[in-house]
Amino acid sequence: MNILEECSGAKRIGISGHVRPDGDAVGACLSLYLYLKKCLPGDPYIGVYLEEPAPQFNAIKGFDRIITDFPEEDPFDVYIVVDCSKDRTGDAEKYFDKAKKTINIDHHITNTGSAMINVMEPQSGSVCEVIYDLFDKDKIDADIAKALYIGIIHDTGVFQYSNTRPSTLTKAAHLISYGFDFPKIIEETFYQKTYVQSQITGRALVESIRFMNGKCAVSVIDRKTMDFYDADNKDLEGIINHLRRIKGVECAIFMYETGPLEYKVSLRTTEKVDATKVVTNFGGGGHARAAGCTMHGTFHDNVNNLSKYIAAQLGEE
Repeated sequence: MNILEECSGAKRIGISGHVRPDGDAVGACLSLYLYLKKCLPGDPYIGVYLEEPAPQFNAIKGFDRIITDFPEEDPFDVYIVVDCSKDRTGDAEKYFDKAKKTINIDHHITNTGSAMINVMEPQSGSVCEVIYDLFDKDKIDADIAKALYIGIIHDTGVFQYSNTRPSTLTKAAHLISYGFDFPKIIEETFYQKTYVQSQITGRALVESIRFMNGKCAVSVIDRKTMDFYDADNKDLEGIINHLRRIKGVECAIFMYETGPLEYKVSLRTTEKVDATKVVTNFGGGGHARAAGCTMHGTFHDNVNNLSKYIAAQLGEE
């Protein structure tokens, strides 16, 4: 797909990613915004519509242009959804449904494409890698490169996850050649945590439970605990990775309460458990090593329901 050709002549273009946007979604949306702003003639309107991202991503140019209140809009000539299918864009789905042309760009194996034009690359470690391949390299600048780099490091765990391929490192090497301070970007957007984030992470680890002969670890943060720390979902990022690093754990589960008897569930696994094969039973999706879903019921019921699918892969039945 030639993204510039597909957007040629459009006067109104919209861009969205998934609800609770992570680094890959934010980087993808803003890299597209910057690239189209730079390359399309006629100064078309380009809007980025996302739930409010975590503040550490304000290092990306255009962050202050993100629209988070989803006002009524005239139909878009082109609407682009990245890092998910249209049904995970929350309030932005209404824009997609009314658009004259729709484009879906993703790297999740569970997304079969929800647009008129679909670019699905499940072998890519991040959607920013997919978008990098769509850009004319002569038109990339330092701001676009930084946005793409942030997306790549967040979805590959700074190149430590199994979705990191030789081509991932080649693309990252090209991006850092634009001269932005990439060590600072890694520290401030990936590793650095606020005091509240550190407190609630400690709470989640102290109250975690191991089961299935130590091969699984699970923790939950309920609404009452989030209120106590004055925390929101953005303060919970990274907890699942701490659980996964426990020696002997093949599958880590982290849940947080989003409503009465409703939980957002994340899984991180080793090669012994395909996370997507677990969460697709509950309407979720993602990758083999990292996936998620929303579940209804009590915390213990949800763990029990997940466990039977995990146990089947670990031979613990």
